[in-house]
Amino acid sequence: MKSHQIIFTQNLPIPLSAAWDFFSSPANLAEITPNDMEFIVTSAGSEGKMYPGMIITYKVSPLFGVHLNWMTEITQVEPEKYFIDEQRFGPFKFWHHQHHFKTIDGGVEMTDILTYGLPLGFLGGIAHSITVKNKIKQIFIFREKKVVELFGLYKEK
Repeated sequence: MKSHQIIFTQNLPIPLSAAWDFFSSPANLAEITPNDMEFIVTSAGSEGKMYPGMIITYKVSPLFGVHLNWMTEITQVEPEKYFIDEQRFGPFKFWHHQHHFKTIDGGVEMTDILTYGLPLGFLGGIAHSITVKNKIKQIFIFREKKVVELFGLYKEK
């Protein structure tokens, strides 16, 4: 299986505690996901804070209007530093998503490290080249714009 990795960094003009509170709450995931994905958190208890072992379920339509069930587990949490989610059931063969946070002058730096693989071998590779890679990039671009809309634009001091 071929794996792929995307690293995305964004600076936010808010305190670390505010960034952590927002991004560590599964209830906020839909707000930073493109509307066309029809992303809905379906698990009970998603209003609370993440913890290791937490299972989060979703309904999502990532491509061509096809609706899928997706399940991830929060495997590691270090409050106000990082959390990791891993797919347990869903569209990917492998999904490991690290979310890192650190204080910087005037705000917080948020870094995502997403490592993933697709099923179907050769066909998965073709799908990645044609659609999946671009769709994932579009999701992060949407999120970047939405986060600026929610929290403002970071300006270096």
